[in-house]
Amino acid sequence: MKTNRIFLLIALALTALVSGAQNNIVEEVAWIIGDTPIWKSDIEEQYNNMKAERTVVNDPYCLIPEMMAIEKLYLHQADIDTLLANDAMVMSEADGRISRYMERVGGKEKLEEYFNKPYAEIRQSVTDMIRNDFRVRMVQQKLTENIKVTPSDVRKYFEQLPADSLPFIPLQVEVQIITVNPVIPRQEIEDVKARLRSYSEQVTNGEKDFGTLAVMYSEDRESAFQRGELGFMGRAELDPEFAAVAFNLNDPKKVSKIVESEYGYHIIQLIEKLGDRINVRHILLTPKASENEINDVVSRMDSLHTHIMAGELTFDEAVPYVSQDKDTKKNHGVMVNVNNGNSTRFTMKELPTGVSSVVDTMKVGEVSAPFVMMDEKKNREVVAMVKLKSRIEGHKANLIDDYNVIKMMYENSLREKILKDWLEKKISETYVRVEPGWRNCDFQHKGWIRTSDTK
Repeated sequence: MKTNRIFLLIALALTALVSGAQNNIVEEVAWIIGDTPIWKSDIEEQYNNMKAERTVVNDPYCLIPEMMAIEKLYLHQADIDTLLANDAMVMSEADGRISRYMERVGGKEKLEEYFNKPYAEIRQSVTDMIRNDFRVRMVQQKLTENIKVTPSDVRKYFEQLPADSLPFIPLQVEVQIITVNPVIPRQEIEDVKARLRSYSEQVTNGEKDFGTLAVMYSEDRESAFQRGELGFMGRAELDPEFAAVAFNLNDPKKVSKIVESEYGYHIIQLIEKLGDRINVRHILLTPKASENEINDVVSRMDSLHTHIMAGELTFDEAVPYVSQDKDTKKNHGVMVNVNNGNSTRFTMKELPTGVSSVVDTMKVGEVSAPFVMMDEKKNREVVAMVKLKSRIEGHKANLIDDYNVIKMMYENSLREKILKDWLEKKISETYVRVEPGWRNCDFQHKGWIRTSDTK
């Protein structure tokens, strides 16, 4: 183990180097982990990143340096285990984060002003930060990958939990759904294509910028705020028809032919290719059904509802023949909560707005009358009919209704203990120095401040 004197000399030397590089502005070392300093400027930059992400931080000059020290310990282990992040995944995540930053501060120039850095440096910094995040999670996953629990373990864990620590599970429902898409008139489709051809010609002729047109007209509002940019994606992440055209683009100055996907009609412009991932801009227009077409579907669904209520067929029997919702029609129409581990249970807030407003007053087993709702994913109106399969009233978690919740709590508690024990052992084995001005903190982990440092 190196002596304190050697590390002090290293810190002083690094301080001198930074001082010379920044026009005699002396940098401050806050912490030293092993032979690596944590500079005050690193802490300030991380604080700015967290503010850009709108992350609320209490006592940032205690929390952030400890967080950075922990990261360095994990990254050292990642080096030992040769754990490397997937570059394409890192780039995709970095694109998304940079886009959020620009949206929140008001564009690229404002972003450079906010961080007081050129865009290229900001992008590199964010990319490095995300790569480190990936590698930290890989170490944590490796450390905890052998956790296995039995129903008996879960029961014992549940029995020793204090009553006031049990989570409250809000009202949850299971819902079956049938949806039908109204027919889009041919003329409406031709009008949409004509508008897209006009946008393409304006870009090709140099009259308008593709990104500007995307902001003004694209109906994919999330990407429209980013001038139509989607960020780096692989083929599997894109609609197949969209991907087939996008991945054949080679000239960033050209605009693709019109592409039909399940979301509507697009024109696409290449930004950059990186290995098996691609970044493009697009403009999406979705043809709209007429009121007459919508009313016609409602009328046909009314007839189906009458047959179901008369007992001539069941809701489950109707689903595979009538429903056009490809995500549910092969599963008796049961909706799946992709944001909750593909559970079939939803809180009312997690349901699509149109569904939740109907289900709210229904009884278990009841089938709703048909209603018109917005398919938010595809930005189009559909006609739907739902059946309330089950309703679980709000309650304190229990083993019968919420076994998976309790199991997850137990597994998380085991993970936390493994990682806490590993970190505190790692801290005890590593040279750590927290400079005097940075010690007055209630740290999350023990061992940062050594007895010899306080004398």
